[in-house]
Amino acid sequence: MVTHPFHPLAGQRVAVLFGKRHAGRRVFVCEGGPAGTVTLPEEWTDRGPQPGRGRLTVEGLVALDTLRKAWVVVR
Repeated sequence: MVTHPFHPLAGQRVAVLFGKRHAGRRVFVCEGGPAGTVTLPEEWTDRGPQPGRGRLTVEGLVALDTLRKAWVVVR
């Protein structure tokens, strides 16, 4: 099942033709109906890891922004 919320096939079951590695990630080549075949990263399917259940906190967002600013300075 396609689980990525913004994929056109989200919520639909697709037949997996085969799996392979691409750029160090596992992907599935699937039947995509009218679209022909589609390649989906494992994370975009129900075979991938479960998404995190928690939301970002204000503190987490501040820490992320601090890292972003530090990266821009180093760059």
